Amino acid sequence: MDLTQLEMFNAVAQTGSISAAAQQVHRVPSNLTTRLRQLEAELGTALFIREHPRLYLSADGHNFLAYSRQIMALVEEARSVMAGAEPRGVLALGALESTAAVRIPGILARFNQRYPRIQLDLSTGPSGSMLDGVLDGSLSAAFVDGPLLHPVLEGVPVFDEEMVIITPPGHAPVTRGRDASGESLYAFRANCSYRRHFESWLQADSAVAGKIHELESYHGMLACVIAGAGLAMLPRSMLESMPGCHQVSVWPLPAPWGMLTTWLIWRRGARSRLLDAFIDLLPIAESEHPRHKAGD
Repeated sequence: MDLTQLEMFNAVAQTGSISAAAQQVHRVPSNLTTRLRQLEAELGTALFIREHPRLYLSADGHNFLAYSRQIMALVEEARSVMAGAEPRGVLALGALESTAAVRIPGILARFNQRYPRIQLDLSTGPSGSMLDGVLDGSLSAAFVDGPLLHPVLEGVPVFDEEMVIITPPGHAPVTRGRDASGESLYAFRANCSYRRHFESWLQADSAVAGKIHELESYHGMLACVIAGAGLAMLPRSMLESMPGCHQVSVWPLPAPWGMLTTWLIWRRGARSRLLDAFIDLLPIAESEHPRHKAGD
């Protein structure tokens, strides 16, 4: 196994095509085919499912891709360090929608000012998608709802979030799960940790949601609640950042449901110089002192 094979493998994984990958790495297609076959023989497993003309990563291919990307990133980092250069490269970050909108813009701005040669690539989505991105190596790190209990992840607690229920004006008080039983709810997709938290809060009080409407933005949820169409749960910090936040009634969740902690997580053993530079700019969640590893 050598770096050229890894570069070829990464290119094919990205493009799904031998010909497109060959153009990307400036090789002839036959050379890529041969070198990938050699890599698979050395590893003793098929890295791709071949459905002409496309190639799709196998389960082992997905696992190997995470390691391959880490190796190539470390090689580039080593070259920069040996050259005495300031940190450079791409730092791919993921974040919850609310975290990206409210919590990290200032941190990203300071990071860009301090490390202009590091390119930040930010993706947003629910915790499940961010977790998958870290595990498959497409994200260097991600902000997710924690704590996490995963054997290959570690991380640091960063932000405490107060979760609240919002209802249309004039709605009866919501002080427990049964007060929302049978109501229409607005939430993200099922792999959103906040949605799971909402449903767990209801279930703990033997309450059952009515219809759950899946939306892609907090602004959409707020608009539906203002219109009287149902209830939603969201971080107070996100609510207070949105126009129209004063047009709903706000009900804090009782302990222990009211506070969640956002973590920055990364794959164990994959903490790079670029990621270290970013972590140094982060606060520490007050409820999680000292900094713990996710999974501890």
